[in-house]
Amino acid sequence: MSTALPAEERSPRRSGPREQAAAVLGLLDRPLTSYYLVLGCTFMLLALGLVMVLSASTVDQIQATGSAYTLLQKQALWVAIGLPGMWLASRLPVKTFRAMAYPLLLLSAVALAMVLVPGLGQSANGATRWIALGPFQLQPSEPAKLALVLWGADLLARKERLGRLTEWRPLLVPLLPGAGVLVLLVMLGSDLGTTLVLLTIFLALLWVVGAPGRLFVGMAGLVGMLVSILIVVEPYRMQRLTGFLDQSADTSGIRYQGTQGVYALASGGWFGTGLGEGRAKWDFLPHAETDFIFAIVGEEFGLVGTLVVLGLFGLLAYAGLRIARRVKDPFTRLAAAGATAWLVVQAIVNIGAVIGVLPITGIPLPLVSYGGSALIPTLIALGMLLAFAKREPGARQALAARGPGPVLRALSWLGLARR
Repeated sequence: MSTALPAEERSPRRSGPREQAAAVLGLLDRPLTSYYLVLGCTFMLLALGLVMVLSASTVDQIQATGSAYTLLQKQALWVAIGLPGMWLASRLPVKTFRAMAYPLLLLSAVALAMVLVPGLGQSANGATRWIALGPFQLQPSEPAKLALVLWGADLLARKERLGRLTEWRPLLVPLLPGAGVLVLLVMLGSDLGTTLVLLTIFLALLWVVGAPGRLFVGMAGLVGMLVSILIVVEPYRMQRLTGFLDQSADTSGIRYQGTQGVYALASGGWFGTGLGEGRAKWDFLPHAETDFIFAIVGEEFGLVGTLVVLGLFGLLAYAGLRIARRVKDPFTRLAAAGATAWLVVQAIVNIGAVIGVLPITGIPLPLVSYGGSALIPTLIALGMLLAFAKREPGARQALAARGPGPVLRALSWLGLARR
């Protein structure tokens, strides 16, 4: 009598493509998936940003200050300020974000108006965007993005609860005038890139709240017409657009920065020239540490490095939209979608300009480019997404089962917190 075991009992069963796909989907369906995706993508992009700011600014800073670490030290300071802000935002209740909406909108409008006052506003590259505060410069248009997200989400959430979103007037008033004030103030400072991001947030809020199709198409057409007018009225924008559309006709050098960015990407090949070994930053590529830092990533880390960056922003977009889809509170859903649209569209516009598929608008790559005015509101917005991720179904129970985090465990070990 044979005692041989059946084949399925003699060797472990190998998982096929279906089982592997099911396992991946199972991981993505966990309650804390959004939380960990936002947290992980944020820290990886921040770390990459610090490394690339150092690499991209080394040559210029040695020439200007004698130290290669000047911008890195400033960026590290902004990170040291922004991370506690993100941590605090991740622990705030939803009602606190709603309470911040109107004061932040008012402060942003006042600060944007101050930028336009002669003697207060600082201009560079054809745009007036900054207020000088001693050795630092504040760009009020960056917190204005967060203000529009919070105020628009709070406004529409209140109207949705009252059932007042069936007609165009309750839907657009006062959302359209409020957003229009911010857009107008930014436009007067000749900042087209930030104008595009603010208009994107406005359209994202309308889309998520369920605006009628005709109304949404009409608003999208109005946005397109406004952007076209902004391009036509400024000669240098028309030069950028015509240079982008017909590069062979660019005799004024307006495409110089974009051309050097493409050269940097092309010279990186598959795996790059190596960290710190890029040549574009040797006075060939202007603003390498800000608007065109993605080109330095491509040159020194190659196609693989750029795909990693794209993948991280893709995961961040997935996590933000997952939060917006799974939460039940209208304000949380709208704010999560608005913040995600802001960060992802800004990344798309920046990367699209670097690789040559979009005109150059001069907006930074979130979390990676140098600049504290953009970094701190971005980190607070990501902290808000973390707070919202805790409100997904089953997330609080999963966090409670996980136990205290490493910070609380360290404080407990030191005797500074209750066990």
